Amino acid sequence: MLSTLNEFQARLFVADKALDQGRGGISRLSELTGMSRTTITKAVAELSSRKKLLPSEGRIRELGAGRKRVEEEDGQLRAELTRILNQTTAGDPMSALRWTNKSTQAMADELTRRGHPVSDKTVARCLRAMGYSLQLNRKTKEGVQHPNRDAQFRYINRQEALYRASGDPVISVDTKKKELVGAFANKGRTWRPKGRPYKVKVHDFSSEAEGKAIPYGAYDVIQDRAVVNVGTSHDTSEFAVESIRRWWKMDGRRRYRSARRLLICADSGGSNSSRTRAWKVNLQELADESGLAITVCHYPPGTSKWNRVEHRLFSFISLTWKGQPLWDHEAVINLIGATRTKSGLRVKAVLDKNEYETGVEISDEQMEELCIRRHKTHPAWNYTLSPRRA
Repeated sequence: MLSTLNEFQARLFVADKALDQGRGGISRLSELTGMSRTTITKAVAELSSRKKLLPSEGRIRELGAGRKRVEEEDGQLRAELTRILNQTTAGDPMSALRWTNKSTQAMADELTRRGHPVSDKTVARCLRAMGYSLQLNRKTKEGVQHPNRDAQFRYINRQEALYRASGDPVISVDTKKKELVGAFANKGRTWRPKGRPYKVKVHDFSSEAEGKAIPYGAYDVIQDRAVVNVGTSHDTSEFAVESIRRWWKMDGRRRYRSARRLLICADSGGSNSSRTRAWKVNLQELADESGLAITVCHYPPGTSKWNRVEHRLFSFISLTWKGQPLWDHEAVINLIGATRTKSGLRVKAVLDKNEYETGVEISDEQMEELCIRRHKTHPAWNYTLSPRRA
């Protein structure tokens, strides 16, 4: 019966039973329930006083009952805590604490040293009362925006709508973060038998890795499909174009049999940079091989997070392999290929063991041989490479 009552109800119920017992009832009920004689005695007095027994405003105890909080008894506690918070700035050599140690336990220890003994829970309660909370960094500052940013986004949207209407492919491309291959920790948690986590190396030294994995994704915006080419050498323009070539051979050519053109949406930097000569030369070779007129639209600088391959493909790959060590390249390929979403995303992954040379120089003569047409709208970011005739 007592387990179904709150503290206020339980003591009144026990006091009522003690009154029914008569002389010695308080002692017997105290021994039977484990409730202290003092509590039962006070409850008997409450019943005998005939005053209102229901606590006001939903309280179980009367107003003012219980021990006062430390911050109420110590009027200087919050002021001292504020001084500590003001002193714990990163890089301040005169501070007793550093931002890396600014935990509730560290602040409680510092307050105790200053003559205000408290626990870390009290510090947390005071911080909440002072308007503080645990917060993550929020990525909102994008820096100086390019003046043509919005116009370029609108142009990309118009181009994509035209390609959708004609049934021609639109792909979003980029390189995912390079990964060390071997027994290294991978962020996130995964289901494992209790007490049997994966055992990995303490340090992520590249010298101890079996190699590296460089996933380059080509995401089909219309079909919600992707091909990820996992390189083992270098992230060069040649590697980027080879990844697009593999998408076309493995998936695009079969799904777009009548296509005569291809739209590629890419970042402005990296291996597919709008200013890299090797990117255009290798794309020209792909246009010659496939017979496709390849149009490239680059996102403005500083806007890579809007690239669809980032949040429609790479984010889900990270979720697929969270907490899973990338033991070898086979594991990388299998995990990427297992990526699925409720919207229907399907991913093919292939290993690319080719060696790609860095620092390749492209001559002016090679650039003059390109069959390139720059668009009137932001020609540095929008251009079309047409197949060259024999």
